[in-house]
Amino acid sequence: MPVSTRLILAIHNHQPVGNFDHVIRHACEKAYFPLLDLLEEFPEIAVVLHNSGSLIDWLMKHEPGYIERLAAFVDNGQIELLGGPYFEPILAAIPRRDRVGQTASYKKFLERRFDSPVRGAWIPERVWEQSFAADLIDAGIEYILLDDAHFRAAGISNEDLHGYYFTEDAGRKLCLFPGSERLRYLLPYADPHEIIEHCRQVAEKHPGAVLTFGDDGEKFGVWPGSWDHVYTNGWMRRFFTALREQSSWLKVTTMDETVRNVSPLGRTYLPDGSYREMMEWALPAERQVQYHDAMNGYRQHHDWPQLGSFVRAGFWRNFLVKYPETNEMYTRMLGVSQRLAEYEELYGDNEHVADLRAARADLYRAQCNCPYWHGAFGGLYLPHLRNAVYSHLIAADHKLDQIAGKSHPWVEVTIDDYNCDSKFEISLKSDKLKAFLAPAQGGQMYELDVTAVRHNLLSTLNRRFEPYHHKIRQCAGSAHVTEHGGGVDPNGGVSFKQAGLDQKLQYDQWARKSLVDHFLQPGLAVESFANGEGIAGDFAHGAYKAIVRRSDSHVEAIMTRDGHIGPHQATVRKIIAMNESCPGEIQIRYELSNLPLNLPLHFGVEFNFAGLAGSAPDRYLYDASGRSIGTLDSTHSLPAGKSMGLVDEWLGIDVNLDTTMPAEFWIMPVQTVSQSEGGFELVHQSTSVVPHWEFFAPADGCWSVDLKLSIDTSVAHARALHEENARRPVSISLTV
Repeated sequence: MPVSTRLILAIHNHQPVGNFDHVIRHACEKAYFPLLDLLEEFPEIAVVLHNSGSLIDWLMKHEPGYIERLAAFVDNGQIELLGGPYFEPILAAIPRRDRVGQTASYKKFLERRFDSPVRGAWIPERVWEQSFAADLIDAGIEYILLDDAHFRAAGISNEDLHGYYFTEDAGRKLCLFPGSERLRYLLPYADPHEIIEHCRQVAEKHPGAVLTFGDDGEKFGVWPGSWDHVYTNGWMRRFFTALREQSSWLKVTTMDETVRNVSPLGRTYLPDGSYREMMEWALPAERQVQYHDAMNGYRQHHDWPQLGSFVRAGFWRNFLVKYPETNEMYTRMLGVSQRLAEYEELYGDNEHVADLRAARADLYRAQCNCPYWHGAFGGLYLPHLRNAVYSHLIAADHKLDQIAGKSHPWVEVTIDDYNCDSKFEISLKSDKLKAFLAPAQGGQMYELDVTAVRHNLLSTLNRRFEPYHHKIRQCAGSAHVTEHGGGVDPNGGVSFKQAGLDQKLQYDQWARKSLVDHFLQPGLAVESFANGEGIAGDFAHGAYKAIVRRSDSHVEAIMTRDGHIGPHQATVRKIIAMNESCPGEIQIRYELSNLPLNLPLHFGVEFNFAGLAGSAPDRYLYDASGRSIGTLDSTHSLPAGKSMGLVDEWLGIDVNLDTTMPAEFWIMPVQTVSQSEGGFELVHQSTSVVPHWEFFAPADGCWSVDLKLSIDTSVAHARALHEENARRPVSISLTV
């Protein structure tokens, strides 16, 4: 058989911004390094490699030897580097200016560091919209790789996918490679000879064919069970050996070589989409179940091979609807991006250039895609990834505050549609804190940024139904429990990281935020409330009317709702304030009026505190006397008192809640049951704190209480000063 068939092996390595060092080291040892080791033994095997910018930055700091080895492979032409947006954002989730900026900056970085042109790009999660073509062309990209599902959705048959196409925008061309779903499922699971046979069958029917494989590098060593299969049992070596043996007709090559020597099959315009699984995950959970049931039936139909390519599920942007927490990150990011763009126009030519560049680096890091969605991997459900997004957004925003001259104590209040819900939200800000309030959603506080530690205390996550919860219930009691995880165990069962996860499945009826107002059944126990029982009012997510007041040193939001306690009407008025003299505090006053008389009343205000590890011993709760009472994932019903608090020594933050009216405090963890590549697991999302009062209304039907939320970061500040002094060079003066 003549040399006529090309096989492109495109491998994508990525680690999210904010991922743990030990996780990245594990991936290096099990996937990234072994691939280079094997490529040294097979110099005739060419690979197209994409390392995301977040991973490259980590490697340059922690494993510079990998970078040097990679440079040698690039220099001898065995590895072609793909670019892409620097910190692996979903292109649909960031503004156009950032799509172009991220992609152009990563291309420039790679070309400078590896002294080799970068012409192609990896599209994160293969989420594609046709308008991206212009952005990529503007960033200097000539070709990209997508899934073949994109091409089939455009009406191209499987028989016409053995090459590459081009699209255009205003006459400017971008080449498009279809990554084979068939190869994606064959590698590394099928015997190498089966893969070769697949390539042979294509070659016989389509002389001069180009077959393209593109998938995650972590599946070759990091995914559960893959290390033993790929390396210990020698799959990868046997695969490379088989490719070497078939080199007389099968050429393993790069995208660059292919574009230079093979003509495109034609022009196409691809519809919006992603790979098949991603579009399924983007559906609402209940519709996802219905979709799977329908597809299981339709796949048995004799016409399915012809009809299947025209069936599509969801659309990536609907993750912003499916998960309000994703929308909160997304809209906060949009606000910072817009503000940065405006400041670059104002200050881009003066002494603030370096600060603006640093703010843009933080913005780009905050756009890393992983915590903005959820599918087979933890994603949104992993608090440390959400925390990383907010950390960089807060850092960028703070740099812009400094550029604007806000270096002294200050407070301000602003009103805008901050979360893109067509309703107005309120932002109370100081040099220490930034709080975002949603009057239309129960008057809740949905974001609370602590500038000194770059942390959003309200990066919470609701417990909600996910389709895989059915599997958890079905496998309860029979699943393999493993500390190290694994999606499916060798016996065909499901791996759980903890036992009894089916008993932990609960779904929240209101957003787990702060200033969530509850009228409750008298005598309600903490266990019942934790189960979502005993709610007697409609204030938790009802709409409040709002006004703001401001002076030079004091700002406040006043929100009022006329609602119901069972059949009775009542009014809740809450005032949230910040003062320049105490910028690390939020003052809160509740005024209840029009209360029913001669009835026992039970009122509580829910706060949630997120991003603080649940079971770590250096993160703990304390009572009114300052006594530690347990870790943040413990449950308590504290007797009447006027304060309680939470400490995270690692972050260097102490959160204290005071009340003028003695309150009982309920404290309980909010934990989700989610799936990841390591199996099903219980994840601590927030600590819920509910001061609550039982009383009879006075004769005038009015009752009030004042609360104060104080956030102390002095430990973090002292630690930062110590670290800065340790880095500062010592100056020695000698007197002769």
